[in-house]
Amino acid sequence: MTSTNTAKPKLACEIAADRVLAGRVMEHGGGLEASAARELAPGSVVPDLVESNLRQRAAVREGIEAALGGVAGRSRDVIAIVPDAAVRIMLVDFETLPSDQEEALGVVRFRLKKSLPFDVDKAKVSYHAQKVRDEIKVVAAVALGTVIDDYEAAFKEAGFNPGIVLPSTLAALGAAEGKKPTLVIKVDAHTTSLAILNEDQLQLFRTLENSRGVTISGEQLAEEVYPSIVFFQDTYHLNIEQIYVSGLPESGGAAPALKAATGAEVADLVSSGQLGNSAGDPVPRWRMAGVVGALLA
Repeated sequence: MTSTNTAKPKLACEIAADRVLAGRVMEHGGGLEASAARELAPGSVVPDLVESNLRQRAAVREGIEAALGGVAGRSRDVIAIVPDAAVRIMLVDFETLPSDQEEALGVVRFRLKKSLPFDVDKAKVSYHAQKVRDEIKVVAAVALGTVIDDYEAAFKEAGFNPGIVLPSTLAALGAAEGKKPTLVIKVDAHTTSLAILNEDQLQLFRTLENSRGVTISGEQLAEEVYPSIVFFQDTYHLNIEQIYVSGLPESGGAAPALKAATGAEVADLVSSGQLGNSAGDPVPRWRMAGVVGALLA
């Protein structure tokens, strides 16, 4: 959502509802050199679009220090990854957009105005325009400024510079191959986010409430995402050909139901070989899609 440096940081750190996850990319890419995770006490982070997310700031700062401290070396610039529930991702169609970036941002903000539960003038907005068929499809990430400021402040208090801020699933898409119709599913404690890529462009994005968290079964997951799959198929006349899953401790358990619903091949979004050495406690691979995707994109 934000960027202050031209060089992409070598570090990424995700603040989730229950833990902080961090990684450092290898010098020549391809995977992580090191990774780390630190658990947070329940209630430390409560992802929300409007309310303050960081309920126990000291605990979050300490989590950032501990996770990044094990992998950062001398680096201080970091890609900060925030929960999907803290950011609204919207796909908006335009016939044309002004070539001037500031003018285009004003047009995008105006279109978003009626779709947000907060004043768009108090929001931080980042967008990416992509051509799909004869239309311009804008992917907009929108968050209340005070919510993002809180996350950025926690990183700064821990001694790091959050030069880029990304919502979790958009970050995770960097780990996905999306040339053919591809569904990416990311489950967390409160939401299930799904994105459909084709020809390396984002064509559908939804974040669904998920009361079951990571205990959701494969059948339940397939049932939740199926309406979005049908919508994509009806809109673009294409079938999903591959599915990537992250956020589930046993994502293989979801594979039969997802394959039965779509006929597509199902795989983990992050492989063990991409994580590098673990600094401290074992790092749950299934939770690392945001960090890996942000660094490998």
